[in-house]
Amino acid sequence: MLEHFCECYSDLSGPIPCPVLGSITPLFIPNSRIRPIRLIGLCASLITFLYPPVPRIQFDPSTAKSQFVESLRWLPYENIHLYMGIDGISLFFVILTTFLIPICISVGWSSMRSYGKEYITASLIREFLMIAVSCMLDPLLFYVLPESVPIPMIIIGVWGSRQRKIKAAYQFFLYTSLGSVFMLLAIPLILLQTGTTDSQILLTTEFSERRQIFLWIASFASFAVKVPMVPVHIWLPEAHVEAPTAGSVILAGIPLKLGTHGFLRFSIPMFPEATLRSTPFIYTPSAIAIIYTPSTTSRQIDLKKIIAYSPVAHMNLVTIGMSSNIQGIGGSILPMSSHGPVPPALFLCVGVLYDRHKTRLARYYGGSVSTMPNLSTISFSSTLANMSSPGTSSFIGEFPILVGAFQRNSLVATLAALGMILGAAYSLWLYNRAVSGNLKPDFLHKFSDPNGREVSIFLPFIVGLVRMGVHPKVFPDCMHTSVSNLVQHGKFN
Repeated sequence: MLEHFCECYSDLSGPIPCPVLGSITPLFIPNSRIRPIRLIGLCASLITFLYPPVPRIQFDPSTAKSQFVESLRWLPYENIHLYMGIDGISLFFVILTTFLIPICISVGWSSMRSYGKEYITASLIREFLMIAVSCMLDPLLFYVLPESVPIPMIIIGVWGSRQRKIKAAYQFFLYTSLGSVFMLLAIPLILLQTGTTDSQILLTTEFSERRQIFLWIASFASFAVKVPMVPVHIWLPEAHVEAPTAGSVILAGIPLKLGTHGFLRFSIPMFPEATLRSTPFIYTPSAIAIIYTPSTTSRQIDLKKIIAYSPVAHMNLVTIGMSSNIQGIGGSILPMSSHGPVPPALFLCVGVLYDRHKTRLARYYGGSVSTMPNLSTISFSSTLANMSSPGTSSFIGEFPILVGAFQRNSLVATLAALGMILGAAYSLWLYNRAVSGNLKPDFLHKFSDPNGREVSIFLPFIVGLVRMGVHPKVFPDCMHTSVSNLVQHGKFN
């Protein structure tokens, strides 16, 4: 399967324009013809996912250089060009993005009856932006494109489920935008010293220690909000609670990777001395977040909000791995890929319950195993993956992170392991609360297992979780050279 993707993404001239064309086409179709609009959006996303380029050039995992580089003279008088390419790290982000967008369109197939054209257009524009961000080799455009990603997330404010949806959309936009102001200040400083923003040149540039520290702090302020790290994580639970199911799926699956991808792509290799000096500055809030989020989750009553805190803990575990060594960095990339299907699958389970019962309050649920056995089985599989149980996709990444962190700082590794235990405890508590126990017919009346369309949406997630957990070797093999090169630039031991 990976070999197929290595062929599919050997040329960026296909996956990038395809969602753009797919987002423009529905604009010429009347709103009354919603079915053709949905089909166009789904077909465009599927073509992007399965795009067969000509010629079919194999991705070469033995080199750390960016492959299939596309160059465009964007601002030649300022020596700013659009450089895009794929290496062993960004390949998986592209695969994850193109995997989730068709699912998000399918999730909103029947529920997004109002503004259906706008929903399809926003989904495909978001896909284009995320693919471009994953492949971008220029810090300036890496700043511009992630700041454009929240714009299609207006689905929170338009299709959200509660009265606070407008506030949640504003909060999401303001938090992510204000944090990036510092990176915007750092880019002219980089351009002033080097005369270019091409990352391939910047990787060979030696910045002074003082300048590295300033540039690292600026990039950290930008990326930490997107991870999100404590205490700038407040926007994420609110956005998940107010977003429709499709919005939660895409938010948990893709945008949260922008921060960690930025650390890997720019902060660590470009500012290695500052990264090493700032390791405690990353370890401290990350360890606090891993302990804090399970503790906070135990006080929540909304099923969606309970799940929404899970990505905070998982992504902060990733930041610990990125600040460790080659084992931790390699392990941190795997959870970013495996984290793509895990929380989205849990949000889909909650979405199925909400579609039938119109409530997400945990106290109203219980005994679903007897009335919805298929959904209970899917929920159990997703819960095991969320707990990082052996045999699931999450385990293969988080275990190397703990090993790598223990080699650098045993206290941080111990706190991270404790946080994972607490996370497993609340995951089991949530599953037991919603699935086991007695039925509550006074509150819930309509019981029906997922239909054929819903099962077909769940199936890719379950297959992906098991595939990555049972046979993970292909993923480290593809990224090993790129990770080794990253560690060499980052000067980790």
